Amino acid sequence: MRIFQYDPEIGAQFPNFAGGIIIGSGIQNGPSPAALLAEYAAEQAARREQLPESLGDIPALAGWRTAFRRFGVEPTKYRSAPESLIRRLAKKGDIPSINALVDAGNLVSIRYALPIAVIDRRAVQGTITVHFAGGSEQFTNLGTEASDPIPVGEVIFTDEAGMVVARRWCWRQSAESAAVADTTDVLVTIEAQHERGHEDVARAVADLTELFARHVGGQYTYAILDANRLCLDG
Repeated sequence: MRIFQYDPEIGAQFPNFAGGIIIGSGIQNGPSPAALLAEYAAEQAARREQLPESLGDIPALAGWRTAFRRFGVEPTKYRSAPESLIRRLAKKGDIPSINALVDAGNLVSIRYALPIAVIDRRAVQGTITVHFAGGSEQFTNLGTEASDPIPVGEVIFTDEAGMVVARRWCWRQSAESAAVADTTDVLVTIEAQHERGHEDVARAVADLTELFARHVGGQYTYAILDANRLCLDG
């Protein structure tokens, strides 16, 4: 069974991308335990101290800005997920806790400035594919019930039933796919577009699986995809 794949056209137009895919099962999610909250707070404090004057000087964020422009999205209007997190950290001083899975993902996201999507597999039917939108897809944003149309050419994630899991590649997940308190099985993506992206993704995958194992339990497998390996079979 194919679990996750990048359309070949994505590999052709973004030949330097790297995508870490983690599959987790048997998870006990819920509010973050005290130990995870302490690690999360420490990571946020450390990241605040390291921030450059311009976030565009962070190679991982610069890579995503370039990728957004290539598929027709202005990155200062719609910021990649890690840039939004880091901007919030810089402006407001902290990032609120949501649940253990999301907090662990956000911790690693700000550490490496990489987008991390934690997808509840209950919501997914069949294979998730990253591809260019055809123009007929609809997206339900987090915190809303209304669906928005997606323009042709935007990079999106969809499942075999046509549900849009994420839009603008790494801008935001859909309401249906987000990890919640009773999530037990996940598919996690960690992606990069910059020169050392493959190495950073590998390190981020290792860090996140270790955090998950300590704080929510479960069993994990992973793979790192790129233009030479576009799919993950289970």
